[in-house]
Amino acid sequence: MSTTRCLWCGNDPLYMEYHDLEWGKQVKDDKTLFEFMILESAQAGLSWITILKRRPHYKEAFADFDVQAVAKFTPEDVEHILTNTGVVRHRRKIETSITNAQIFIKIQEEFGSFYEYLYQFMPNRERIENNILTQKDTVVTSLESDLISKDLKKRGVKFFGSTICYAYMQAVGMVNDHLNSCTFRN
Repeated sequence: MSTTRCLWCGNDPLYMEYHDLEWGKQVKDDKTLFEFMILESAQAGLSWITILKRRPHYKEAFADFDVQAVAKFTPEDVEHILTNTGVVRHRRKIETSITNAQIFIKIQEEFGSFYEYLYQFMPNRERIENNILTQKDTVVTSLESDLISKDLKKRGVKFFGSTICYAYMQAVGMVNDHLNSCTFRN
């Protein structure tokens, strides 16, 4: 049986593994949702493969993506992360990750989980199954990503505009944008 993948992952083994095992798979646990918030925010202005290659370094720098720990990071922690050559050393993005962690916790407290918060924006509180015949059928934003990013911005979240939010939604399976012909669509 031959394997068909979405074209965007090309032949890079790391990209193919990410595509096959994670991208578009529905995530319900808040730890992973927080991890992807940090990673997608770090991606702003960069390629996803740049961040994907640095993911282990982000895991180490951001306390294994423990939102409670990251929310308590100090200016000294920021300085320490800035010495880590394995992460994108962008002070504002690092500082924003801490603020975003604090907001993430407030959202969890308000809604019971970040997952519940996100899915209030989804039609019937369910993931969207898009009909993707070719890569040209994909979009970079949606009504839902507009609404989520706008609400998060009001709450103080940064580096999470509609385009980054849509990439996040794809990554955590809120939308299924695998090609219809992709072996890994479901």
